[in-house]
Amino acid sequence: MVAAFALGASAAGRVDLKNGQYYRLFAPLTFYHSVAGSQLSIASEDPDEVSGAIDQALMHVYLNRPDLVQVTQSEQEEAGPLRMDIIEQTVVQQDVEMAEQSVPMPEIAEDKPVEVVIEKPNFWKYKGDGYLQFMQNYVSGNWYKGGENNYAAVASLTLEANYDNKSKWKWENKLELKLGFQTSPSDTVHRFKTNEDLIRYTGKVGLQAANRWYYTLQLLAYTQFTQGHKANNENTFSDFMSPFNLSVGLGMDYKVEWLNKKLTGTINMSPLAVNYRYVDRTALAASFGVETDKHTHSLTDFGSQLTASLTWVMNDNVTWKSRIYGFTSYKRAEIEWENTFTLKVSKYISANLFLFPRFDDSNNWDEELGYWQFKEYSSLGFTYTF
Repeated sequence: MVAAFALGASAAGRVDLKNGQYYRLFAPLTFYHSVAGSQLSIASEDPDEVSGAIDQALMHVYLNRPDLVQVTQSEQEEAGPLRMDIIEQTVVQQDVEMAEQSVPMPEIAEDKPVEVVIEKPNFWKYKGDGYLQFMQNYVSGNWYKGGENNYAAVASLTLEANYDNKSKWKWENKLELKLGFQTSPSDTVHRFKTNEDLIRYTGKVGLQAANRWYYTLQLLAYTQFTQGHKANNENTFSDFMSPFNLSVGLGMDYKVEWLNKKLTGTINMSPLAVNYRYVDRTALAASFGVETDKHTHSLTDFGSQLTASLTWVMNDNVTWKSRIYGFTSYKRAEIEWENTFTLKVSKYISANLFLFPRFDDSNNWDEELGYWQFKEYSSLGFTYTF
């Protein structure tokens, strides 16, 4: 084949691979009748140079290597062409579905300037809760143990506004308001008297020291709304600004997250603290440890202070809120421990149990309890958190 190809190239002067005459050189070796006929015929027409050269090359192979011939021309004609369907189908038609209307090209809006608004993060968080609850006790006149009827109501509102820039600074503000009244038939002097009376503000400014520790300046101020009385006694035992307590402490504040964050809050320790007590009513000054011979009716002590505010969510229905306050001037001491247990009955109904032991050695000595004082009440009513 190579000899024939070279011969054809020399005869034509150049090889044109697009010429179909070279097909027989590259197709499987076939015995063509025309090749033998052209070589053995006496009166045959002279083929062109390329065809003649190809015929001579094929004839040379037929005579010297007949074993290379794979198929004859007769066998090819019996097998037929490769694609009978194309030969038989004179016209090839395509099944094309035409759309009634082409889908319009989407309009691309021109680039317009976009106004970028950057909002300043809000580091303030606000929350609060309140409740209005009632207490009632009825005892018949012939009850074998005695006793008397009494009615009571207490309202509470707590508001918080806290600032935290998630970096170093925090500022916490908490305002607590409580006011409650009670009545009993045995008290012939007062139709109503207070059983709960409080106005208290707690503010803390902290600079983060490490992890949950903050250098903190704390301010605590509290007094009451109205006069405080005892049953069948016309004297006034406390009043608005009598007393008024103001405490400022410098120390450390620790953020509590215990029991998988079910017990949360803060603990503040102030080694340097000043406690200021003012009594507006002169007659009440002595009962609160303020010397009556002073015109200012006030008392200022320097010492140390400890405060803690904790909330323990025991389960979905029971919550315990506890507040501990302690101050000592190393001459006198004052300790308060408030405990509120809340049982959630429904979304807006709850029951409260309030326990409040207190120690203050600046007050008058009591023959039974000494300097200790104690308050307790339970109530049921409406609760709302926001």
